[in-house]
Amino acid sequence: MSFDHNALESLRIERSPEPPKREPTSLYKWLIALALLLAAAAAAYALLRDRAIEVQAVTAVASSSGGRAAAVLNASGYVVARRQATVSAKVTGKIAELLIEEGMSVKEGQLLARLDDTTVRPSYELALRQLDAARKELQEIEVRLAEAERNLHRTEQLRADTLVSEAQLDQAQSEVAALRARLEAARSNVKVAEATVRVREQDLDDLLVRAPFDGVIVSKDAQPGEIVSPISAGGGFTRTGIATIVDMDSREIEVDVNEAFINRVRANQRTEAVLDAYPDWVIPSHVINVVPTADRQKATVRVRIAFDELDPRILPQMGVKVTFLEDAPQEVTTSQRPAVRVPADAVFTVSGTSYVWRIKNGSVERVAVRTASERDGSVEIVAGLNAGDRIVARQVEGLAEGVQVKVANR
Repeated sequence: MSFDHNALESLRIERSPEPPKREPTSLYKWLIALALLLAAAAAAYALLRDRAIEVQAVTAVASSSGGRAAAVLNASGYVVARRQATVSAKVTGKIAELLIEEGMSVKEGQLLARLDDTTVRPSYELALRQLDAARKELQEIEVRLAEAERNLHRTEQLRADTLVSEAQLDQAQSEVAALRARLEAARSNVKVAEATVRVREQDLDDLLVRAPFDGVIVSKDAQPGEIVSPISAGGGFTRTGIATIVDMDSREIEVDVNEAFINRVRANQRTEAVLDAYPDWVIPSHVINVVPTADRQKATVRVRIAFDELDPRILPQMGVKVTFLEDAPQEVTTSQRPAVRVPADAVFTVSGTSYVWRIKNGSVERVAVRTASERDGSVEIVAGLNAGDRIVARQVEGLAEGVQVKVANR
């Protein structure tokens, strides 16, 4: 059987030609490369960020002393008031009225408290009445003496005319003499009564407790109804003081200096005081004198220091640290940077060279510095740093020039 090739050819299905393959353009290649580059940079940044060293940072602050004088000695002490008094009554008695509170400013002679006067006031009123009676008795004697003197004058005239006897004259003279004596006694009684009144007035005044000087009440030690006494009494229920007054103008510092270093201290020497309550406040001060005796048990000598200027923030019994400075200040040039203070732990020393790690743009750089005085855990830097620079607070393993860091306390 023969096949018709033409018929078979007519049954063949013609396929459409495949489109030609397009090669990627150069722009498409650059986009892919840029995306890969960004992904690699992000991965590198994340990797480097995870590997950054964690550190604690502090900020350099300006120093008030400016590096002008070096410290020769440090000491600790307390703020004290040279003029301070615990006020009490002159006599034992019960408090009837208390007119003070802590923190109140008082003037010399101002009334602070009043004691109960129910016992003393009747004695004072009795003395007043006795004085009034003595004065009236004196007036009566003066009137009777005047009458007796007139009678004596008439009797003397009658005796001159021999109209009365000698005995009557003698009687008139005796009457005058007696009344004059009684007059002197009455005058003395009046003086005694006046003195008695003054004593009773003083007794009343002793019941009034007044301020001995200008100052501030820092302690209120009694309440109305309590018994106070100028002496210590048994039983434990009697107060010996009503209030404590401090003359705030007499505030100064007392420090104990080891006797081995007392040769570094002299009168009028410049000092700097820092209160424990205000560690960033440097207070200019100076030495008043060195107390000329030593404590044998503590081997110390007491030094009195005066504030150059008093401030309400300075309170008695506050703790204070004092830095004794050299007499001659160091020369300061106009090109010298202002001194700053940083914690002592942030300054490192290698082979006699001091340096710090300064944080800049997320990495650290090693900066050489020149230090001056050290006080209260901080070091004064006179060259190498500026106020406001951020530095590493303490040494961390792995720190090196240019190393990435992240601040833990930011």
